[in-house]
Amino acid sequence: MSDLIQLLPDNIANQIAAGEVIQRPSSAVKELLENAVDAGADEVRLIIQEAGKSLVQVIDNGSGMSEIDARMAFERHATSKIRNIDDLFRIRTMGFRGEALASIAAVAQVELKTKRQEDEAGTYIEIENSVVKRQEPVAHPTGSSIAMKNLFFNVPARRNFLKSNSAELRHIIEEFTRVAMAFPQVFFSLTSNGQEVFHLEKGNMRQRIVQILGSHYASKLVPVNEKTDYLNISGFIGKPDAAKKTRGDQYFFVNSRFIKSSYLHHALMQAFDQLIPADSFPMYALFIDLDPGVLDINVHPTKQEIKFEDDKIVYAFVKSAVRHALAQFSIAPALDFELDPSIERLEAVTRPQSDANKEAVASSALFNAFSQKNQAHFIERSSELRHWKDFFEADSKQENSQHTPAKLHETMTATPDYDEKALLQLDNTYIIVPMATGFRLVHQQNAHERVLYDTFEKAASANKTLPAQRSMFPATLEFSPGDAIIMNELLDELAGLGFLVEPFGNNSFVLQGSPSGIQEGEEKMLLEKMLEQYKHFSHDVKLTLREKLWRSLASQQSVRPGTSLTLPEMQDLLGKLFAAGMPAHSPSGRPVFLNFTYKELAGMFGR
Repeated sequence: MSDLIQLLPDNIANQIAAGEVIQRPSSAVKELLENAVDAGADEVRLIIQEAGKSLVQVIDNGSGMSEIDARMAFERHATSKIRNIDDLFRIRTMGFRGEALASIAAVAQVELKTKRQEDEAGTYIEIENSVVKRQEPVAHPTGSSIAMKNLFFNVPARRNFLKSNSAELRHIIEEFTRVAMAFPQVFFSLTSNGQEVFHLEKGNMRQRIVQILGSHYASKLVPVNEKTDYLNISGFIGKPDAAKKTRGDQYFFVNSRFIKSSYLHHALMQAFDQLIPADSFPMYALFIDLDPGVLDINVHPTKQEIKFEDDKIVYAFVKSAVRHALAQFSIAPALDFELDPSIERLEAVTRPQSDANKEAVASSALFNAFSQKNQAHFIERSSELRHWKDFFEADSKQENSQHTPAKLHETMTATPDYDEKALLQLDNTYIIVPMATGFRLVHQQNAHERVLYDTFEKAASANKTLPAQRSMFPATLEFSPGDAIIMNELLDELAGLGFLVEPFGNNSFVLQGSPSGIQEGEEKMLLEKMLEQYKHFSHDVKLTLREKLWRSLASQQSVRPGTSLTLPEMQDLLGKLFAAGMPAHSPSGRPVFLNFTYKELAGMFGR
């Protein structure tokens, strides 16, 4: 029997290794942008065609490479930054994985032009499938231009797994944004299919955040700046009223490298506790700078997940720094005794402070944490740090623990007989529906969401367009580049729902009309909230684009709790609800009604 184990040919081994680093066009974008920054460039231009599938090109004015270095850069495990194993734990640059360019060359056609300032001529190299096809001198300014063409041309099966152009473009913008955010002193531009999407002039961090995330943040930013011997933290957080229902505008950087950390996110959310709703997310772009020797950035192939030597100190520092920033700008809750004179008469205020009280306060850990130098070192490791994961499990636990005495009974059908004239609204949120064997308690917003969703679904199945009313004064909508891409995806579907939206160039759109029944002046706000809601559902792979849009629009257009309904309005809502195909649950799965039988009620009272 012949031997089974064989060495793979280099071309296959290279393609397998490339799959670890270059999963999609945005992976190459990240590597090439980081290389440009590491080369000392202060001008970096990214050019893409077909969402990076046919071209990803990065042009920089950095230090460039010699003829030998240009050739060596594409060799496996070639690096200019690692000399011994200890260097792995002292990395302060962005890219250092030696196989990045080798991996790109293994799965694409690559052209490199590069020149150092001291060289008369530059170097041109053309590589295909890891094989150098051409190498010759070339006239080129100081810096480098590297073009990756026809990604996965030699691995067709891998290319088939790429998403739509709009989806891949969103990933590219995400990676571009992370690098550009970290280096505001560098000019960045992004051009897609000949159209400039980003043009980010050099500036400070506040200017770069506004450039990337939108001008609506200009007056909503609060600076964070704390320094200790162990680590420094700087950046900006958004004011509580700028919080959104969806994630997306949250950025943590450690030594200028973007990271993902649910642990640190929890620390920041704790700092915002009671300042924003539980289901909202604040904007933040925070930069943590510390000795590379106390963290490990090699725990994940993309280097986006890292380990700290003492993560509890970092957690406490982030939380206290954000709270300090909020308090400094009078955003954190504070007592104003002038507003309520009765407070001044409380014993705690009027009673003189004794020496014993003063000594107790001065010896407390809390007092020391804010009075000693570099207080982050002295913050006690409280029990809350051990339960940080509870924050992310809260929603599921809450759903599982909500036991009510009333259950959805099959014995009470979804389409009941009830007295339309006896309907009663409770707390401007619920509708009581009396029936022969008991009563039904309907949540009016969940019910309306179901009715609206079914309306959209029926119109689409019949190829009908919902009626729209033209605006006398069309509104202009401006979005971030990422949101503008989503809007372009949704234009046809929005038109079918009665939203007449037209592109206006430079990430702007004009709202020419909206669905009938929407109050004049609210169209723009509704569309913006709908987009946020749409992004909230964007990760649900079970839903089509159309279903996500229906669900988002139904959520935004539905009648809110606290809204008083007339009897005819309640009759109309319930009539449409009980005629729906799935009246018991809203489109997002929330219960629409609970059934109570008279027998069940009697049992609750021990009868």
